Amino acid sequence: MSDILTDAIRYWEPRRIPYNSVLALIVCVIFAANWPISLNRVTLDLLEMFFVLAVLANVAYCAAYIVDVVAQSSAFQSTWKRHRWIVFVIGVAFASILAKSFATNMLGHAG
Repeated sequence: MSDILTDAIRYWEPRRIPYNSVLALIVCVIFAANWPISLNRVTLDLLEMFFVLAVLANVAYCAAYIVDVVAQSSAFQSTWKRHRWIVFVIGVAFASILAKSFATNMLGHAG
């Protein structure tokens, strides 16, 4: 089990940086696209909400560990290791959709 957990950490933690970068980029693009409305909406409460959402996005990212450890503990370990990038791509896509929705609602609508 120790080897499986170590492998999961080695795989998933370096990918947390691009995951967070994509989400931050989405928020920044929406902020810029809704300028100056978005600037008028920035308050301490809004910044606190974005912080909470960022923490929750990282908690959700940890769900990949559960899937990874279970899959690696099965007879499909070698197949899983070749294809687990698919879980990463789906997770980033799902989180991106949520980030876009929250940021658009919180920062205003363009046009």
